[in-house]
Amino acid sequence: MNLKNNQITVGELLDYAPAKAVFQKRFPIVMRHPMVGASRTVTLEQIIAFAKPYIPQKTINDTLDELRKV
Repeated sequence: MNLKNNQITVGELLDYAPAKAVFQKRFPIVMRHPMVGASRTVTLEQIIAFAKPYIPQKTINDTLDELRKV
């Protein structure tokens, strides 16, 4: 999948079933959060910046690699 230099939006990712499945597999608790729908206009780059203090860099890198393969 083309992540558009991490400028792809959460909405675009969630609208593509294989990408959504990656997030559901790796972050099931986050995917059930009620604010997921409100984050549709946020870019992947913004999500990564927000997540860095909470999620190990290896997990972020592995997720990005998996998203690129779908």
